Order: sequence, then C-alpha cells, then structure tokens
Amino acid sequence: MIESRVHFHRARSGNRKTDSGSILILALWALLLLSAAVFAWVKFIDQNISFTGDRNDGLTAKALAHSGVIVALHPAVSRLTPILNQQLGPDRGYKVQMTGEGGRLDLKWLFTPPEHPDPGKIAIFQRYLLGRGVTLQQQMRLVDCILDWLTPPNAPQHLNGAKADANYHPPGRESFLSVDELAQVKGSEPLVSQPGWEDDFTIYSGQGVDLQSASLRILEALPGVGQANAVRFLQVRQGPDGMDGTRDDHIFANAAEALSYLGLNSAQINAITSYVYVENPLSTVHLLSTGQCRNVQRRLEVVAKKMNMQPIILSWKEL
Repeated sequence: MIESRVHFHRARSGNRKTDSGSILILALWALLLLSAAVFAWVKFIDQNISFTGDRNDGLTAKALAHSGVIVALHPAVSRLTPILNQQLGPDRGYKVQMTGEGGRLDLKWLFTPPEHPDPGKIAIFQRYLLGRGVTLQQQMRLVDCILDWLTPPNAPQHLNGAKADANYHPPGRESFLSVDELAQVKGSEPLVSQPGWEDDFTIYSGQGVDLQSASLRILEALPGVGQANAVRFLQVRQGPDGMDGTRDDHIFANAAEALSYLGLNSAQINAITSYVYVENPLSTVHLLSTGQCRNVQRRLEVVAKKMNMQPIILSWKEL
C-alpha cells in the first residue's frame, strides 16, 4: 500500500512537471505572437504617419503651385518679375515659368478659313510635320482630312481627305474646340502617336507665331528660317540659362528686332512678316507653376488672358 502511494505521488509530480513545461511553452508562444502583433502594429503606425506626412506635403506643394499662378496673373507681374520664383523656407517654395501662348501653332489660325486656307500657313504646318518625321504623303493626307473635318458636310471632299461615314463623324464647324480634338481626325496618327505633340499647338492665341515664345521645332517650320538660324536665335532669346520664361531672357521690343536676330535677308523677312509677331507685354500667357514642399512637387499648367484685375482662365491642368 505504501509503495502504491509513493508510485502515485511520483506520477503526479511527473505530470505536474509536464504540465508546467507545456504551460511554459504555451506562454512563450503567446508572447512570441504578441511580440509579432506589436511589431506589425508599430510598423503600420509608422507607415501611416509617413503616408500622412507625404500627403500633407503634397497638399502644401499644391497650394504653393496655386499661389504661383495667382501671383503670375497679377497685371503688374511680368516674366521678369523676381516674385515668380520664391523660396518660402529651407524646404518649400514655388517657381513659375511664364511664356506666351502664341509660341505654339494655333489650329484655328492655321486652317481659317477652311474653305480657302492660306497656302503659307499650310506650308508652315507641313514643315512642322516634316520636322516630326511625317512623310509628304502623310502630310497631304492629314491636311486634307483636317479641311474635311472643318468644312460643311455638303462641301466637296478633298483629294486625300475623308468625309463622314458610319464610324466617322466630322463636325463641320469651321474651327477646333480643343487641341485634343486633332487626335480624332483621320490621318492624324503619324503625329498624335508621338509623345508631347499637343505641347506644340493651341487654340487660344488667335494669330501667328510669337517669336518671343516659339520652340525650336516651330521656329524651324517658319519660312526661310531652318535649324541653324533657329538655334542661334534661341541662344540670344533664352540667355545664359538656356530656358524660356526666366529672368535672363532677352525680351524683344517688337517683331522687327526679333527678325533681325533670325539671319534672314530682306526677301525672306518680307515672306515671314505676316506670320509672326512679338507680344510684349504678354496678354495670353502660358504658365507652368511648380510648388515644392520638402521632397514633394506639384505642378500646374495654366493658360489665361491677363486682363487688369480679372484674368480669364482658358485652360487649367494638374500635371
């Protein structure tokens, strides 16, 4: 009997040791899971704080970009005004590039009137397309399709053009409503498939090419200019920093002064004069405003008419 009790006592002692070991293992496992959960939670909180900070920086950068636009639209501010570039602290500020919208090819100007377009304007457009690598056949196709897009439905179809069919509906309204509309015209694929094509066009200037703001590609398309003259002209106009819309730009007093830097003879000047101008001061402006807060940037692209204290916004795009 005594031996049985001893055996029973040892068995219970052994079970208690086993139970204690199991409990210890379970406790360690629970602690491990808790540690993992705490670590995951801390990581989540840290990421959330970072995300919130980035989002706030983005909102601040966007507000600064808006501020730049508001400043640029003030009637007393020109492209040479220092306040277009403001550092508001060690890690935040805005910068606005102001150029003339007339430096782009105006689609309305190029093809008005569509029933009897100016051959000189069409030639500028075709030279521009050539600079983009568009072949002569593709150029003729696009020009005729544009004219068919703009002329009334009952007007005769141009040789290389396209009138309405079941899947194609030219509006026949005599002018473009937007630059993006050009991509809807048949035959436009060789141009609109290229990145950045829309940056060379506008519908807001209503006249020829502003020599103060035109890009190299557009300057080359003007009659008698060519690449070499265009490059030399830009070196004068853009100043030492090689950028338009900055304080070191050479601002031409008028078209005659600008033409004197293009290296043209008198006959060439006579041929180009009716297609170019210099807008000084600017009335229709193209603004690229960049706001920065720490490592975050936000950009706005705005086209507007500066009219005393009531500017008219023509286009507003967040980039």
